[in-house]
Amino acid sequence: MRIIFIGPPGAGKGTQCKQLVDHLSVPHLSTGDMLREIRGESSSLGKLVASYIDTGRLAPDFLVVRIVEEFLRREQCDSGCMFDGFPRTLLQAQLLGEQLASKNDRISMVLNLDVDEDALVQRLLKRAEIENRADDNAETIQQRLRVYHRQTSPLLDFYAQRGLVERIDGCQSPEAVFQQILDRVRARMELMRSAN
Repeated sequence: MRIIFIGPPGAGKGTQCKQLVDHLSVPHLSTGDMLREIRGESSSLGKLVASYIDTGRLAPDFLVVRIVEEFLRREQCDSGCMFDGFPRTLLQAQLLGEQLASKNDRISMVLNLDVDEDALVQRLLKRAEIENRADDNAETIQQRLRVYHRQTSPLLDFYAQRGLVERIDGCQSPEAVFQQILDRVRARMELMRSAN
């Protein structure tokens, strides 16, 4: 199973991702973690990544996809993986699709953790208060949500056209959300088995 996990800030994606990774025993491919790991290497790729991270710039699509390719070559990814924070753009999604297709592989499903925007803002404000994060105020939260909608809506349409998106109601309790995720993953696995 190659699963993409998509959800807005505050939807509980981190919690659900960790549980699903543990349950499925597959690697969790987080772009941030991958970039940091490669940055620490003395390879030419590591130096290139460092040149972006150290100057506070976002790594371009071609570079992010190249790093994901490096990780997909690792043995632990043979039986599947979970993408978190990737792809972020339509170009990344297209490049990932081409890369997987070249190895006769593909994305199995996209989990869309959907939460009402008002509920998200309240969650994030509460989290900011609990964690004493002064930078998370109503204005910055709205900005993060705008960026999420601008970047992610095209991705959801792209994958929905391929019949891969499973909408998960993220407004329930974390336990109920995880149960819904498990049900959808099992149903998708069953569908894939019967197709083979």
